[in-house]
Amino acid sequence: MTQKNNEMTGSGELSLKDVILVIRKWGNYLRSKWITLIIASAIGGAIGVAYALLQKPLYTAELSFALQDEKSGGGLSSALGLASQFGIDVGGAGGSVGGEFSGDNLLELMKSRSMIEKTLLNPVEIRGKKETLADFYIEFNNFREKWQNQPKLANVHFLAGADRSKFNLTQDSLLGIFHKSLIKNNIAVEKLDKKLSIISIKVTATNELFAKLFTEVLAKTVSDFYIQTKTKKGSQNVKILQRQTDSIRQALNSSISGVASSIDATPNANPAMQTLRVPSQKHAVDVQANTAILSELVKQLAMSKMSLLQETPLIQIIDQPILPLEKEKTSKVKCLILGGLMALVLMIILLSIKPFYKFISN
Repeated sequence: MTQKNNEMTGSGELSLKDVILVIRKWGNYLRSKWITLIIASAIGGAIGVAYALLQKPLYTAELSFALQDEKSGGGLSSALGLASQFGIDVGGAGGSVGGEFSGDNLLELMKSRSMIEKTLLNPVEIRGKKETLADFYIEFNNFREKWQNQPKLANVHFLAGADRSKFNLTQDSLLGIFHKSLIKNNIAVEKLDKKLSIISIKVTATNELFAKLFTEVLAKTVSDFYIQTKTKKGSQNVKILQRQTDSIRQALNSSISGVASSIDATPNANPAMQTLRVPSQKHAVDVQANTAILSELVKQLAMSKMSLLQETPLIQIIDQPILPLEKEKTSKVKCLILGGLMALVLMIILLSIKPFYKFISN
């Protein structure tokens, strides 16, 4: 048996007994280094605790809202259908409004660069003065101190009310970087339940006020964008109908004045002289025609305003962030344990390198 084992060893193969012996020797070796391992673990734990102490707390602001249900129009749908028969597109007739801004599309809209940029460039009141969220973001992250050796960056400001189209390349680049960073590390937009139309916006930041303000401004920015885009056609229809109504009303008033003027011109007209009645009769016809047109336009204008009202707003706020926000602080105990374990594993690997190298060399 001994001869057989020697043959196996000579052939370069390890038996189970050899493996057990190697593991036992390795364990004995590590036990002999227990002081080194304890010191390494203690140092790692101390580093972990120091990391926890240096980490700033994270504040989470959450805002939830429900999408407006515009599919149920009730009696208004029939009124909109009637208006469409007269060639007036009042929106919402024959379909639901806002489909392109519902569901996952709305989630992506809230994370789009244009919405994030508009939010960052929105002026808010901070410490009694107007300031954009972009400048506030730079300030509490201490970016200007990090940019001291880069004058182009250190002197960049995003002033309230500045024309976005006149921004330089540095400003454009910074806004792009801020957008990517915020989407990756700070903003979470999700639908709470697939069966429900309730959406939650969560913004996490090391500054409590920024997290709250950014969440509220982002929701308002998206809501305003929706209103401007989805009510554009309805607003144009209302303006057109309003102009037409005002024009016909002026024409009607003019016709009524014309009838009165014609009668006043011939107060005691001879019944035998029919030509004297022609001007007043013409104006009377205009009054009847304009009255009928005005009546129909007023109806259509009212229905257009009802349709426009139906489309607004997209967002119904359910819950909004209230100070003080929920604070998440890095656990010192967790960092102590993780730091100690990581340092222990690293030291075991380092101590095992030399013996392992000797083993494979023999």
